[in-house]
Amino acid sequence: MKQLRSVEEIGENLRVILRLDLDLPMEDGRVLDNNRLLKSIETIKILLAKNDKIVIIGHRGRPGGRDDNLSLKPVYTELMGLLTEKGGLVIESVFVEDIRNSQIVEESLEANQIVFGENLRFWKEEEENKLEMFEVLLGKCQAYVNDAIAVSHRRHASIMLYKAMPAFYGLSFIEEVAKMERVFEAERPLAVILGGIKEDKLNYLGGLVNIADKILVGGKLPLLTEQRTENEKIVWGTLANNNLDIDEETIGKFKEIIRESKTVVWAGSMGLYEDPANRRGTEEIAYAVAENPGYKIIAGGDTTASVRNLGLINKIDYVCSGGGAMLEYLTKRTLAAWE
Repeated sequence: MKQLRSVEEIGENLRVILRLDLDLPMEDGRVLDNNRLLKSIETIKILLAKNDKIVIIGHRGRPGGRDDNLSLKPVYTELMGLLTEKGGLVIESVFVEDIRNSQIVEESLEANQIVFGENLRFWKEEEENKLEMFEVLLGKCQAYVNDAIAVSHRRHASIMLYKAMPAFYGLSFIEEVAKMERVFEAERPLAVILGGIKEDKLNYLGGLVNIADKILVGGKLPLLTEQRTENEKIVWGTLANNNLDIDEETIGKFKEIIRESKTVVWAGSMGLYEDPANRRGTEEIAYAVAENPGYKIIAGGDTTASVRNLGLINKIDYVCSGGGAMLEYLTKRTLAAWE
């Protein structure tokens, strides 16, 4: 495992760019789940204790341009509430609409301990990995900290900043890498469960075959027959008539394999979990995973929500912030965030 330089090693009285996981589930402008913020609180406190000034950056959703419905303002409010109201800290902070505006950034840094930037994906340069969008911040800051592992498998500009300045990694980031690394030493057989609707999960099948004993494929993925890979280790689920959940036969087959496994990795729901009528597959798999006495890692919003809603979260050894990053690391043993 690569030794990542911890935020604890960063200097004092610096201006620091801090990349966080800010893509939180929202409803009517209200944060529904702030766990991605909670995991970075200790990293932020370390920087504040060193009297560092922090420019927080991140993204939310896939706006494809400026979209006020995907503004990070509610996330900023939520984070400052966690730090001040619940954390007991007194912090001067400000929300900045455009981190490319040199004068505004300078004035904001002069007057505040925390400067919180707007959704990076409002600018195409972020996803195009053009570091020039950070020209102003690179000129005003001395260090970069990545505590956004959920998106650290993507070669986006905010993730690749480590190439342009001294880089460190947050406590949560380092912990998640260590927890994923444990999979390689865990007891066999190892079962990997894939679900959800994101087709790119299927791109990892070739790599997963090399590390897993069984790969169980549910969710929408069995419908994507043009990407179907046939291998004795891969168990393709079949769906109910409405194609919105795995069927009873698949539930039984998957549960039997999970019971026989000593290590389980799960990313993606088995059906349209938002609809109570199509939750059975996901919930049955959640119970089977929770009851397994071996090492268990889960990732993904609906996966985590199902386990949490069933009161089973304390039976899971680790909840990863992002399924894509987890699959990337397990199949390649590295991430774009430090290559």
